[in-house]
Amino acid sequence: MKHNLKPYFLFSIMLLQFGNNFAQNPIIQTSFTADPAPMVYNDKVYLYTSHDEDESTWFTMNDWRLYTTDDMVNWTDHGAVLSYKDFSWGKMNAWAPQCTERDGKFYMYVPITDKNNQNGIGVAVSDSPYGPFIDPLGKPLISNSSADIDPTVFVDDDGQAYLMWGNPVCYYAKLNEDMISLDGEVGQFPNTIESFGKRKADDPKRPTTYEEGPWLYKRNDLYYLLFAAGELPEHLGYSTSDSPTGPWKYQGVLMPAEGRSFTNHPGIIDYKGKTYLFYHNGALPGGSGFNRSVAVEEVTFNDDGTIVQMKMTEGITKSLSSINPYVKNEAETIAWSEGVKAKQNDVVGNFITATRNDAYTKVVGVDFREGGPSKFTARVGTTHNSDVSMEIRLDGKDGDLIATLRIPNTGGDDRWTLVTAVIENVSGVHDLYFVFKGKAQSNIMFFDYWRFSK
Repeated sequence: MKHNLKPYFLFSIMLLQFGNNFAQNPIIQTSFTADPAPMVYNDKVYLYTSHDEDESTWFTMNDWRLYTTDDMVNWTDHGAVLSYKDFSWGKMNAWAPQCTERDGKFYMYVPITDKNNQNGIGVAVSDSPYGPFIDPLGKPLISNSSADIDPTVFVDDDGQAYLMWGNPVCYYAKLNEDMISLDGEVGQFPNTIESFGKRKADDPKRPTTYEEGPWLYKRNDLYYLLFAAGELPEHLGYSTSDSPTGPWKYQGVLMPAEGRSFTNHPGIIDYKGKTYLFYHNGALPGGSGFNRSVAVEEVTFNDDGTIVQMKMTEGITKSLSSINPYVKNEAETIAWSEGVKAKQNDVVGNFITATRNDAYTKVVGVDFREGGPSKFTARVGTTHNSDVSMEIRLDGKDGDLIATLRIPNTGGDDRWTLVTAVIENVSGVHDLYFVFKGKAQSNIMFFDYWRFSK
């Protein structure tokens, strides 16, 4: 998928010594995620990602995940929505995706290595952003060369759709209205210094900073082509144009190389009057260039339309809206967590597992202003016989304790029970902490959903 990485293995290993000091970033802590592809639809952000398998030592990636939010702080995990195995011609490598909506259908463009070990770009279609997605072609949409990775899709205001992709050069093509066939021939943007900036090291195969991971975006009639830029470790760069097919003018570094990953991948959206840049790093415990994590920053622009250069920070700490505690809330809706992993099965769908004692999840902005609750209910389970509990605390892992629930042995994550607790004297808006307690060495308990009642 990438270049010769031998010089960067030592770089990745050295960076593992540094801890995670972020408050909200990375935004997903229950799985390793990379290559963020945000989409705004019906006033909600849908974030599609690739997925690094735990303890990977290469780009071991088998499926694409979906996370949603309407407040930019609490993210709901919808699990895997597509796998390379859903393509009859696919062999391996579920790399950087992007999904877009058109006329009520959702089109997900994904790079896959086929059964002939050739890279290609497939397209999967669904009637829902949550899937299921199906392969309407039974073959790659793009299959020209080993450079066929990292697609970005963009539907312009006039209805014309474009697909761009490639490493170490950027290709483009128009899409027909059906979104699953090409309108004309594949083109290639000239890989010039004027378009993509001069690379520091002389390399005839890579004369510019362009590496991979293009993302096409439009603002005020100006087109932006964001991309992962080299040398390694990658930074983010961008170019602008008056046309989606160029010519492009290089605008410089968008985000410098940092964050314990030798790759990066941009995704940018407008949402509720703000602009957000998504990217990935290796900031989680155990993170590296092969165990990456998606993060987000708010974007600001200069008067001439150029983007103010950015750095990796703690992320978005102020929620755009609040959580209603009096409806069913999924346990996998999380602003921050430690010691928790995402799981999925046919019984309850998506849920979380507390992997150790004192693991916890945090939900930001739970609004009790419409009256205090009298009861709390959760669907939970464990495989342990005693001493498993869940504490509910306000505004901190060691904050005010409003309830402790004993978790009975249900026998497995395919068997669940409802537990309840009486709640008193809770009002206002609070961050809610679920703290998991148990003497077992691993997999303390399972947690599916929760709600308060008056």
